[in-house]
Amino acid sequence: MTAHISRRSLLALAGAGTGALLLGACGGDDSDDPNGQQTINWWHIQNTDPMLPVWDAMAKEYQAAHSNVKIEIQPLENDAFKAKLTPATQAGTPPDLFQSWGGGVLKQQVDAGLVKDITADVQSWIGKLSPPAVEPYTIDGKIYGIPFDAGMIGFWYNKDLFAKAGITAPPATWAELLTTVQKIKSAGVVPVALAGQAKWPGHYYWAYLAMRVGGTEIFQSALKDGNFDLPEFVAAGQRLKELVDLAPFQKGFLGAEYGTPDGQAATMGNGGAAMELMGQWAPSVQASSSTNKKGIGDKLAFFPFPTVDGGKGQLTDAMGGGNGFAVGKDAPPATVDFLKTLLDDANQRREAETGAVLPTNKAAVDAIADPNGKIVAERLANATDFQLYLDQAFPPAVGQQINDSVAELIAGRRSPEQIVKDITTVAKNQ
Repeated sequence: MTAHISRRSLLALAGAGTGALLLGACGGDDSDDPNGQQTINWWHIQNTDPMLPVWDAMAKEYQAAHSNVKIEIQPLENDAFKAKLTPATQAGTPPDLFQSWGGGVLKQQVDAGLVKDITADVQSWIGKLSPPAVEPYTIDGKIYGIPFDAGMIGFWYNKDLFAKAGITAPPATWAELLTTVQKIKSAGVVPVALAGQAKWPGHYYWAYLAMRVGGTEIFQSALKDGNFDLPEFVAAGQRLKELVDLAPFQKGFLGAEYGTPDGQAATMGNGGAAMELMGQWAPSVQASSSTNKKGIGDKLAFFPFPTVDGGKGQLTDAMGGGNGFAVGKDAPPATVDFLKTLLDDANQRREAETGAVLPTNKAAVDAIADPNGKIVAERLANATDFQLYLDQAFPPAVGQQINDSVAELIAGRRSPEQIVKDITTVAKNQ
């Protein structure tokens, strides 16, 4: 298993045209008889429009075609999902079908015997999906999950608010980004929306800065030896502190969640900030979280994370990942067949048409209708290197410490030098 996707793999993804995004009884007590009554407990994090009703409709359609199958859906907000999944997996009772980003978190679930090896079950249709998208769900050559969406993190910005501040082009370097923030602030506009309480959105800044300073190879080094106490990681924290020192975030950001009515996405969707650093799902969550349920429409645009002067990383090196599903160890036989249905040509096209999903099924890529989605797809297709989100690439305890430590840096409670030592302490004990 690798959390890193090579340039060759990304080019294969480009050639495929892919862009890229009840807590009841868990696990299946159902009979292994595929014709017997089966109940699938399905947990996902698409808990708002536009994907919430799409998943619901697909589940109902599957049940109508399979009278012996019942699908119990639990939509959960991202952090609530993680909070509920942890005790379920610790108890050895994972849901039958549940959200997964692959990487180190999935590997730990595999090592604990919590998820099914579905390699043989998906052989007849896995070829429809872009191989690089499947890579984070492949552990030691075996497939344990299926991605329905794949994309990258970048800056989403409000073109009108940029224009108000006299900014004619998005920044391409970190120094230019800092200048941009200062200009926006001088224009009386909040430069950046951030969900400080959620923590994971903040880690994108530090991770990208480390990537831009040291290249993706520093993550591979840290994965092998657990050492984050390196100049490149310290420099990433120092660069992030430069941004934090400008006080660029919205009022109350330390207590803000991501997708709530007063959270990061809503702040962007209501025109309350000039930019946010987020993944391919950002436009749809901005819209669903906004007061008008439409977001800022064609005022929204995208630019890649800037380079750092003197750094090894390129503007075309991307960080991101996909959304997918893993199958719990006791899931009934119909679970993988239902998963196959979610990934078929027609359903992936339906998902793409919402604007919330950049499909992994190669036959559905041309259904991406959202202009910004197409831009993200093109950026990813031309990526020179790729790194999975750090809080998914590394074991869960390390990913959580990265999120916690970056949050402490942003809050001014820990220094760049201190956080790399804190992260290393946890990583060395894995």
